[in-house]
Amino acid sequence: MKYYIVIPSHNEQHFVSQTLHSLVEQTVLPAKAVVVNDNSTDQTEEVINAFAREHSWIKLVNKTSDAIHLPGSKVIQAFQKGLETLDDNYDFIVKADADLVFPPNYFETIIHHFESDKQIGMVGGFAYIEKNGEWILENLTDKDHIRGAFKAYRKECFKQIGGLKPAMGWDTVDELLCKFYGWKVVTDATLKVKHLKPTGANYNKASRYKQGEAFYTLGYGFFITAIASAKLAMMKKKPLLFIDYISGFWKAKIAKKPLLVTEEQAKFIRKYRWNKMKSKLI
Repeated sequence: MKYYIVIPSHNEQHFVSQTLHSLVEQTVLPAKAVVVNDNSTDQTEEVINAFAREHSWIKLVNKTSDAIHLPGSKVIQAFQKGLETLDDNYDFIVKADADLVFPPNYFETIIHHFESDKQIGMVGGFAYIEKNGEWILENLTDKDHIRGAFKAYRKECFKQIGGLKPAMGWDTVDELLCKFYGWKVVTDATLKVKHLKPTGANYNKASRYKQGEAFYTLGYGFFITAIASAKLAMMKKKPLLFIDYISGFWKAKIAKKPLLVTEEQAKFIRKYRWNKMKSKLI
């Protein structure tokens, strides 16, 4: 199978070389890799160019956007900029961060999953972070969720869900829409991706309210939002984040922010979330 990869990057001079080196070492190389340099003020562009000179399938795309790093919109706008430079001649598309180290067999294994079942729409591994000299699971989400840092989409699935939405919650709504349209989402625990920078390390302080807004725009409703907010705050070991998330939800509701999904999709999502919660309790 033929795959393209798009890598948004902003001030990643210390990490992007490791990411690109791990791509060069893959047992099955990408047909094309586009690295989007989004308004970096460090040497990110120079690092990418050095790899592009050595490997014809790596391409640099420059983008200028606001320097404020809010989750969701900035990274997906950069992803879209890279996607616009690619043709449609691929079997699956990958969105990846610029601070990862993939194991050499990562994309070969992803291909095996896609080839094993034509109903598989998304595949991904698991993120590991370094702590006290050891690489441990970055346990911020359920094990049936693919982290936003590395997402592989079958082309037909990617197009049916409408691509990626430039808002916080994009890396949840994509999987929920996959399920809405009958696609399978597969995670592979054997694929351990080193995540070199903690999730959200550079997020602006205002982003803490964005999580609650995201729950609203996903169509969760208040009760599911409250449960999800409590769980996420506990996972991050910051209980007071619960208040920020709930505040963000109500602000979005009062402002009547547009949903990322249709009402039919929101109804499906609420039912899916309730069923998952009930299954865990039982």
